[in-house]
Amino acid sequence: MTLTLDAGPGLGLLDTYTGGTDDASTGRIYAGEGRRINRRTQDARYQRSLSEALRLYERVLTGSRRAALDFQEAMTRSDFQFLFGDVLDRQLLGSYNTMPVNWSITARRGRVRDFRTVKRFTLDGGKGVLAPVGELEPYTARAVVDGAYEYAIGKHGAEIPISWETVVNDDLDALSELPGALGLAARRTEERFATALYVTSSGPNSTFFSNANKNLINATVGGADVPTNPALTISGLQYAMQIMGQQVDSDGGPIYVQSVVLEVPPALEVAANNIINSTEIVSATGGGDGTGNDQLRVQNWMRNRVTVRVNPWLPIIDTTTGNSAWYLFASPSSGRPPMEVGFLIGHETPELWMKSPDAVRVGGGAVNPEEGDFEHDGIRYRVRHVLGGTLMDPKMAVASTGAGS
Repeated sequence: MTLTLDAGPGLGLLDTYTGGTDDASTGRIYAGEGRRINRRTQDARYQRSLSEALRLYERVLTGSRRAALDFQEAMTRSDFQFLFGDVLDRQLLGSYNTMPVNWSITARRGRVRDFRTVKRFTLDGGKGVLAPVGELEPYTARAVVDGAYEYAIGKHGAEIPISWETVVNDDLDALSELPGALGLAARRTEERFATALYVTSSGPNSTFFSNANKNLINATVGGADVPTNPALTISGLQYAMQIMGQQVDSDGGPIYVQSVVLEVPPALEVAANNIINSTEIVSATGGGDGTGNDQLRVQNWMRNRVTVRVNPWLPIIDTTTGNSAWYLFASPSSGRPPMEVGFLIGHETPELWMKSPDAVRVGGGAVNPEEGDFEHDGIRYRVRHVLGGTLMDPKMAVASTGAGS
């Protein structure tokens, strides 16, 4: 059997292997003027893998159309213009940092049995103040009403195919991060999905945030003295908490909210943290004129009730008011969460897969997945993540576009 090994552009000279069933000589392959293309060539497992690949390579190149198409789909050395360049001194830089997953501080995490539509039921009424009952008089009947929210989960995923030659040439171990990258992509999918529930390209979701739901900051909802869509300031946050505090249940009783989350884009991170972390608040609303006369100086009590969440997905999804809009959410532990993100039971975290090679060694024995499949030496990584969700109680959220009108 005679095979010609093409080391590729800039990787050395062509060499020829001639032999029968004996193992290929890796020393022969790497001898001569060609430079060493991989620092792992002295590894015994690597040498066995290379020898086996040479014996199987002739079968791969049989002219199979399917094999050719599959090979074209995989990422090869030519897809990485710089990673496999002929440079002596090379270093691999790290990946971009990403923010941790924190959507769960504004949404409830749900668990779903299957892909069918699920429902979340509510039961309102019966909690109002009891009416006095006179002697021998009948008790007053009161209504109890139910409601429901529903959604279905779905699959999200991606695949990264690469060629065996690309792995062999990866002397920087750069491709070892690919499975982790897919897992990170799944986590980022959660963040974007949760944000897209209440944010659109034109601003806060107009179905969820509306005058009818009484969760927009304006005079119609909050009263004559409340401005429309105020910017994020102490006063603006005061109006938001006032509007949320004015919400009532179906019996007309107050809704108690112990803690809230202030969600802002990166452009408002400084303003939000300055408000929440200030040591005291100077206010003239107690009767002062705002110039120093009869002002109130109080300890900043809001730091004990308000948690700041910076969401970088806000300006990416909302291309209209994404840098100025801000949101106030009641904590999901308040009883009625503003939204829910659900996951399939038993599959509640991202699942990473690697394609098992459809080949066996000559003489028997399993093949390492990193050596690729039989037809074209392809190596495939895949991630699957199953999730879904829906908006729930609008009384637990307030929004402002920050535009001032």
